[in-house]
Amino acid sequence: MSASTLPLHNLTVEPKLTVSFRLLLGLYFIIPLCLVLQVADSWFLQGSLKQLLPSSPSHFLLFQILFGTPHIIASSLILVSNRDYIQRYRRSLLLMTAALAIFFGLGSLLLPYKVMYVMVAAWTVYHVLKQQHGIARGVCRLPGWAFQLLLWLSITAGIFIYVGIFLKNSLDVQQAGLIRYMAGGLSFCLVCSAALCQRYCTTTFSRYFLWANVFLVLSSFYLYVQQYYFLAIMIPRLVHDATAYIFYVTHDYNKHHRQAQNFMYRYAAYCNVPIFVVLPLLSFGLAFALQAYGDDAVNLISTTLFEVEIRKAVTVGVLGYLALMHYFTEAFTWKQDSPYRQFIGFSK
Repeated sequence: MSASTLPLHNLTVEPKLTVSFRLLLGLYFIIPLCLVLQVADSWFLQGSLKQLLPSSPSHFLLFQILFGTPHIIASSLILVSNRDYIQRYRRSLLLMTAALAIFFGLGSLLLPYKVMYVMVAAWTVYHVLKQQHGIARGVCRLPGWAFQLLLWLSITAGIFIYVGIFLKNSLDVQQAGLIRYMAGGLSFCLVCSAALCQRYCTTTFSRYFLWANVFLVLSSFYLYVQQYYFLAIMIPRLVHDATAYIFYVTHDYNKHHRQAQNFMYRYAAYCNVPIFVVLPLLSFGLAFALQAYGDDAVNLISTTLFEVEIRKAVTVGVLGYLALMHYFTEAFTWKQDSPYRQFIGFSK
């Protein structure tokens, strides 16, 4: 999800379940845990953990099943399983689908692969960090300029870190060094800007939230420099995905706990499945099936019926499309005037 300012009040209806800001802040505890793990591995285990972890999280199937894909599928399920949401956003979905088809159709012919990759990477980083900063803004109550300053320093630094990790094998020594220097310089500016902006935080709790987002970027930069690439990507992914799931499950409970309003929850009620586990079970189950077996299944069908081999139709085609649509839809489905928001409340 991607959040803008999230106030503690102004709800359309009073939901039974609320999103706890303390719980959201607690997710950032993964940062010191990963840093302790990295230090322990460097000092006492001679880098054994670094050697065991994949050089890129995308090379680790379990990472794809646990992070990223499930929350994208969960977001899609919320949208397509509720008729009122589809009717409201149908035009935007059709237009964006056409825009993506045109962009990638022409882009694959006209633009180098690295340019396309950096553009998608930038959108990914923007989506992840906009969500976290948007939630923090509701707690910190920063003025507009301070919010934008911290947000865009974080995003720009995050893009350099992301590119430095995922394109490291295609970068020469000079390019890799330049990316590290840029990420380091932006991270330093982020710290200085946060020190300047924290005076607008009126409570200790709000300062914690502000600095949690700063350390989200700093910890990824530090682990990137130390070549713990898996941990560098896992930290923001876990915080982002877990935050999104808290919103999704809260939304679905408040929308469906009195009376199931779509086929998923009607069938779950019939099977006596608790409402809290419906969306996680479906999204993680589909993520596993699509990541582990989707490409092979499509390739088997295409070669059997048409004698044409199609590779990565699901993991790149279907899941890639869902990811980009997720980035697009989450930018407006959780805004203040969205029907989603009448099922979300907040507590400290």
